[in-house]
Amino acid sequence: MSSSTSPRFFTEREVACHCTKSSCWVLLGTRVYDVTAFLRMHPGGEALLLRRSGKDVSQEIDGPPHRHSENARRWMEQYYIGELERDSTSAEVQVSELIWANMTDSGDLVDWRKPLAWQVGHLGEKYDAWVHQPVDRPIRLFGNPFLEASTKTSWYWVPVVWLPIVFYLSWHCYTNLAQGNTRIVFTSDFSIPIHKYIFPMLFLLGWFLWSFIEYCIHRFVFHMKPPAHNYYLITLHFLLHGQHHKSPFDGSRLVFPPGLASLVVGSFYIILRNMLPDILGICIFVGGLCGYVVYDMIHYYLHYGSPKRGSYMYNLKAYHVKHHFEHQRAGFGITSTFWDHPFNTVIPDEKF
Repeated sequence: MSSSTSPRFFTEREVACHCTKSSCWVLLGTRVYDVTAFLRMHPGGEALLLRRSGKDVSQEIDGPPHRHSENARRWMEQYYIGELERDSTSAEVQVSELIWANMTDSGDLVDWRKPLAWQVGHLGEKYDAWVHQPVDRPIRLFGNPFLEASTKTSWYWVPVVWLPIVFYLSWHCYTNLAQGNTRIVFTSDFSIPIHKYIFPMLFLLGWFLWSFIEYCIHRFVFHMKPPAHNYYLITLHFLLHGQHHKSPFDGSRLVFPPGLASLVVGSFYIILRNMLPDILGICIFVGGLCGYVVYDMIHYYLHYGSPKRGSYMYNLKAYHVKHHFEHQRAGFGITSTFWDHPFNTVIPDEKF
């Protein structure tokens, strides 16, 4: 918002009336915000925000127990709609306008009316700071409709495409092991039979292996820091993951499109088939594939779900939101925080 824009004014009574899911307003000092669109995204859940509707949330923003980050404050400015009407408002508004203008009106570095894929590489040294200042708006990557469509997908396509493959391969592995012909051969005189009841253990081993791959991809690929002078690596980073951090609630880009994911899935299938004997590679692969499906579903839920306060998913959602808004160089676990511990990338515990 520009400091030259004349704000709308509201009475305290008007603000207090907007206290429902369909219209939720809050105050930050004398500034009025319509946070209705943010209700389902809020890491503390809808109820937490609704309890503070029509009221001043300055104390909650500044903490304790949770002091909101500069990114969270900047994010809130997207919902600014005006000022609280008071007798002494004019002086307060001028000061408030100057403070918030410095935070929110530094000028856009890209043209949001045009596709972003070919613009971000020119940001150079400004790219890292820009991409980690999230906004609540959809992103268009490409001008070509086919290319643009290939980067988007609805969440339900992930289970629709991959779960039938998981079920089929699970049945295939179990029935093959049930024949009793599968053995791990060490020498011509020594081999170990693989019983059908070993399949659940191999399946879980694949799932566990996926959790490690999930962590490594997120940390070392998605969160690589591209050199400021390299246009192509900046563009690649933005296409892989930067666009998700810039617009973390773009619902069409919260899961991997099956077409693109199939390239990675196929690569892991080939690697495991060549590394492990016979059916064992497929047993581990199908467990990993199931782990991937759960990962994508949990990732979507962490952005749009409203888990019960105090539950595992509630804490995981709060953890992931902190990764987006404050701790982008930590908190790389999505389905769990397990691998963050041995690699020392755990986000400090802080209540919401």
